[in-house]
This record gives sequence, structure tokens and C-alpha cells, in this order.
Amino acid sequence: LQNVKINPSSISFQMWKDIPVPFYLSVHFFEVLNPKQVLQGAKPVLSQRGPYVYREYRYKTNITFNDNDTVSYLEYRNLVFQPDLSNGTEDEYIVVPNILMMGAAVMMEKLPNVLKILLSGALAGLKQEAFMNRTVGEIMWGYEDPLIDTINMLVPGLIPFKGKFGLFINFNNSNSGLFTVNTGMKNISQVHMVDTWNGLKKVNYWRSSQCNMINGTAGEMWPPFMSPTSLEFYSPDACRSMTLVYEQSGKFKGVPTYRFVAPKTLFANGTDYPPNEGFCPCMQSGIQNVSTCRLNAPMFISHPHFYNADPSLVNAVEGLHPSKEQHGLFLDVHPMTGIPMNCSIKLQLNLYIKQVSGIIQTGKIKPVVLPLLWFAESGSIEGSVLKQFYNNLVLLPSVLDYLQYIFLGLSVPLVISAAMLMAMSK
Repeated sequence: LQNVKINPSSISFQMWKDIPVPFYLSVHFFEVLNPKQVLQGAKPVLSQRGPYVYREYRYKTNITFNDNDTVSYLEYRNLVFQPDLSNGTEDEYIVVPNILMMGAAVMMEKLPNVLKILLSGALAGLKQEAFMNRTVGEIMWGYEDPLIDTINMLVPGLIPFKGKFGLFINFNNSNSGLFTVNTGMKNISQVHMVDTWNGLKKVNYWRSSQCNMINGTAGEMWPPFMSPTSLEFYSPDACRSMTLVYEQSGKFKGVPTYRFVAPKTLFANGTDYPPNEGFCPCMQSGIQNVSTCRLNAPMFISHPHFYNADPSLVNAVEGLHPSKEQHGLFLDVHPMTGIPMNCSIKLQLNLYIKQVSGIIQTGKIKPVVLPLLWFAESGSIEGSVLKQFYNNLVLLPSVLDYLQYIFLGLSVPLVISAAMLMAMSK
């Protein structure tokens, strides 16, 4: 109990402060093979590219212990490309939707026609098209685009950023917000549970109090003595708390674990799962609208390849092959300490595209939720840390248990001998 508290003197503190587990971010892009045909109303044909793998280094700063049994901190992520683990380089070109243009078009759909005509003319002048051919590095880490300044001039506030645009531009060398979590010093059952995130007890992205709640931990560790039911964590990347459910017991390299996976209801719509109504407006089950926390852009998150989603989403494009083995997320946690031994968290980013009246660049595109990429954050305890875990939590208890029976076996003849001696003395 002492060693799982967030306390500089506890064994797990250094592991919590500077996570020794090697984490990797693996990114898979979906290339559009028939962009010209899609503009004429054809079904998109996709080809998965990658993975492009990055070593992820995590470390905590601004660690401040508070008077109310909590600790506040910022956790930073630094990503380094790993060519030897990747299937391709960051310099490779991929044809994907013009995310900025197509997103802005859908966002402007209900604005006056005069603005849409102005945007369409500006797009023509800038030679912007519905699909673009850019490098992996540009799509991830950002590229200069004159369209940004044009949109800011035509519709101020539509996109609250300037300069470069990239899907992961705020992911590298950045923190995930100010977390304040319980230390467990007074109540061990609350250790690692989030008290506030960025000073908030709940977020305001969603339409119900339940969906806005910040539940569980920060996703690194959980309270000890876990039950085989469920676990919760708050994900700033998904802008919500997520609940995983117990699937099975197992072992990771000899260490006992509970495996937790995503329930089918995680991204279900409000019709199929009423508690999710607060995340709406919804479309088919299996995708979650995250526009309210993504600058109002028509973005959706899901499991990779629309795993566990409505079949209509898979059938709307060609090239997807959902499977639990490749696309299901999981967490293997040591139940006694609440420390994850092995994990792979997988999410897919999707863009809703369609023909927008008045903007000729959108052609005759049929409405479709188009996968852009999916990524997996994976890591497992290994090396000296795994050895320490195994020795302290598996080997030592087994030896003590074995010795207990040896001593018990030895004590039986001693008791009998003592009884016989007592009888003889009488």
C-alpha cells in the first residue's frame, strides 16, 4: 500500500514521474486511390499506408503537492521517428482529402451563398482542390497554406489558428493539460483518480452532465486491488472519459493481469445506447462526433477500420478490413498494484466530406465519413522493471507460500514428538 501511493519515498513514484516503459506511436494513413472518381460521386477506394512509428518519451514537470491530498503536474510528450520500425519514410507522398478546405466547406454550408461563392473563387485563385498530395511529415507536423489567411479574412473566427496546419502539430513537444490527481496518502482507493483537469471538475464539450464528467484516472495507473469489472480514465485527446470493461484474466511474462477492452457501446449513438445521447448530434453507431472539441471541424473518432461500428460505415468505402486482433484496444493491468503491464490504445480519425452547394471544388462528392488515419499508442513493461515486478510480486510470494507449507509440514512431527514426550513424562 505504501509503495503505490504518489509519494517521493514510494517505489512506484519514480516510475510515475518518468515513465520507464518504452511507448511507441504507430500511425497508419489511408490513401485515396481514386480522387477524381470520388469528385464525380464514386465510392472512395482506400489503401492503408504505414505504419510510421515514433518512439514516445513522456516526462512530468511542475509537480506540485497540494494540501488536499492531491498532486498537480504537466506531462509532456516528445516523439522521435523510428525508420527501422516503420514501413516508409516521412518524405513519402500520400493522396488524402484537403482537410482544411473540405472541413471549411462543410463548416460554411449554412452560411450565406455570397460567402460560399467568395470562398469558391478564392479556392480557385489559390489552386486548391478537394484532394491533396502531400508528404507524411507535412500532414502530421504541419505545412504552410495561404488558405488559412484567406479563411481568416473571409470568415473571422471560423478557424482559430494561424500559420501551419497539421493533424499532429500540437501533439509533439507539448503537454496534455494540467492534471491534478489524488495521491492516495489518506485514502488508497482514490490514488491516481483525477480531481481536476485544467482546473475543471467537468468539461463543457458535450450536451449532458454525464458525458461532461471527468472520471477515473489519467490513464497511467489505477488504484490497487482492482476488481474484474471495469476501469475508467480521462482522455484529453478524445475530449472525454472512457470506460473499459473486463474481458479475461491472464499473464504477461509471468505476471498476473486483468485484460480490459472497449465495450461495443463506447462509440455507440444515442439511439443504440441512450447514455451516449449527450455526445450527439450522432450519425451511425461506431463513430463519435468530436467537432465541439476540434474547432467545430466535421471530425469523428472511431476504432480503426470502423471496428465495432455500423456495417454501413465500412461499406461506404472500399479497402477496410476490421478485426479485433488488429484494431481492438486493450489494457493488461496488474490487479494488485493497478499498474499496466501491456497496453495498446487505438483510435481512428475521420473527416466528414460532402458536396457543398456554391463551392464548386467539392464536385459531386457523396456524403461519407472518410477515414484519414488511425494510430496506436503501445507500450509494455520490460527489462529491469519487469524483473523487479516479477521478483517482488510473483517469485517472492510463491517462495513464501512454499516455505509456509514446508514449515507447516515440519511442525506436524514436532507437535507429535512434543505430545509423546509429555505423555511419557506423566
